[in-house]
Amino acid sequence: MKIDVIKLDGGKGGSLDLPDDIFGIDEIRGDILQRVVTWQLAKRRSGNHKIQVRNEVSRTGKKMYKQKGTGGARHGSRRAAQFVGGAKAHGPVVRSHEFGLNKKVRALALRHALSSKAKAGTLVVLDSAALAEPKTAALRANFAKIGLKNALVIAGVEVDANFKLAARNIPNVDVLPNAGLNVYDVLRRETLVLTKDAVEAIQARFAQKEAA
Repeated sequence: MKIDVIKLDGGKGGSLDLPDDIFGIDEIRGDILQRVVTWQLAKRRSGNHKIQVRNEVSRTGKKMYKQKGTGGARHGSRRAAQFVGGAKAHGPVVRSHEFGLNKKVRALALRHALSSKAKAGTLVVLDSAALAEPKTAALRANFAKIGLKNALVIAGVEVDANFKLAARNIPNVDVLPNAGLNVYDVLRRETLVLTKDAVEAIQARFAQKEAA
């Protein structure tokens, strides 16, 4: 498929051929996208939520009352979960929420995420993402010319320092290098903006996976 390349100031920058196996998938698999987003968010969870278990509760370990003859239930510790101030039974402990996911599934989900943007007409290819000065107002004006309000910008191997500084104060705009391209960030923003270098890097990325 062909797509027009635009410059940051809104001018025309030619056109570019996008591979159909990456950007031209017709039937978008929402189930695969959901699996990968869930996998990504699970990896981000800190997992540091924790309760006090029996041996950590600060209560006496002395037997409450004699074992037999009281007419009540037999108890041996006030740390038990059924007593006020006792430990919580089977509560959360520090752990990792991460789980495994096949590499082929992750790669397929990225193809479908990129294709979904191209299919919806919310894919923009920039000639380059670089600024002479780190001016937020100037970049916001350029985005207004292009029509960007809520976007993820994949800006190349390394993000231009001036572009990064100018973009960080613009709400709903994320800027990532090529290596940071991921399914969750692609889907959470309305528009995906790729530089020409980013498109080449994506093609090379999938070519290496197919060769492997």
